[in-house]
Amino acid sequence: MTDSTDQPIVPESVLSLAAERSAARAAKDFGRSDLLRDEIASLGWVVKDTADGFALTAKPPFTVLPNLAALAQAAVELPETRCTVAVLVDGWPDDLETCLRALLANTGDDIAVVGLDCGDVDGAGTRLHAIAIEFPGRVVEIHVDQPLSRAGWAAAIAALAGVVRSELFAVMDVSTILTGDAMPPILATFEDPSVVASGWRGVNVNTDDAWRTFTDAGAGEVDAVLGYLMVVRTDAARESPPNAKAVFYRNADMEWSLSLREYGSARGSGRIVVPDGELPLRQDRHHAYHDTDPDYRDKESKKTYDRILQRFRGRAEVLSPRE
Repeated sequence: MTDSTDQPIVPESVLSLAAERSAARAAKDFGRSDLLRDEIASLGWVVKDTADGFALTAKPPFTVLPNLAALAQAAVELPETRCTVAVLVDGWPDDLETCLRALLANTGDDIAVVGLDCGDVDGAGTRLHAIAIEFPGRVVEIHVDQPLSRAGWAAAIAALAGVVRSELFAVMDVSTILTGDAMPPILATFEDPSVVASGWRGVNVNTDDAWRTFTDAGAGEVDAVLGYLMVVRTDAARESPPNAKAVFYRNADMEWSLSLREYGSARGSGRIVVPDGELPLRQDRHHAYHDTDPDYRDKESKKTYDRILQRFRGRAEVLSPRE
C-alpha cells in the first residue's frame, strides 16, 4: 500500500514499535532500543532518530553498513583487475548514472568500478544498486548510513583503498565523463616505477606567491593531480592515505599529492605525472563545489590549505623539478 506520494504507508504495528523504541532510548535502555530497531528492520523498515522523535523509511534492497569503520569487517568482494576506479556517491543520481555508464562503455575488463554510497542522498544509492545489478562483476556497490559530510572525503578514500585488490587505485568524481578510453595513457605512466600517481589534470605550486596558490600544469611531471580523475599505486594509497582531517574534497587532493610525493621520494617512486596529449573526457557541472553550502565549502577548504602551508611551504624537495 502507498500514499499519494508513492511512498509506502507505515503499518500501525511498526509505528508502535518505533514509539516504544523512542521511549526505551529516553529511558537509556539502549539494549531494548537495539532489539526494537532490529525487529523493525525485520519487518522491512529503517528507523532513524530525528529532532522531533523518529522517522521511518522502507528498508532498501541492499545492505547498509552503519559507518565506514564497518567496511573493514564487511565481506566485500572486489575483482582482481589492474585498476579499480572508486566513485563517491553523495547525491545527484543522474550525474552518477551518466558518469558510470560512460566509464563502463569506454573501458575494458581490466578496469573495475566500486561505488561508495554515503546515505542514499536523493536516491543516488538506489541508482547505484540498479547499475551494479546491470553490470555484475564490473560494478561493486558499498552502502554506508553516514552522509559524506560526516564520514569525510579522506576517510572514505582510505577505506576504499583498504579493500581494493588492484595494483592501481583511482578516484573519480561523478562530474568526470569519459568520451573515449582515457585510461590507457594514464595507466601507461606507471610502467615507470618512479611514478606514484597520475591523472587527468595536474597543477603546480606557485612558489612566486609564497605557496598561496596552485596553477594549471601541462603534461609531464607535476606537483599534484586533481581528484576529478586521480590514479595512485594502491600500496602507496594505503601507506600514505589522504589526511584524515580532510572532510571536504577541495584542496585535499593537492594535500594528498604532496604527501605521496614526500612518501615516494624516500623510495625512489615519488613522481606524479600527467600523460601527453588531450584525453577523451570532459567535466560536467561539478556539484560538489557549485552546489555545496559556500560557508561550509570555504571553511573546510581553508582548513586543508592551511595544513598544506604548515607542512610543506618552502620545502622545494617535495615539488616537481623547476626549470
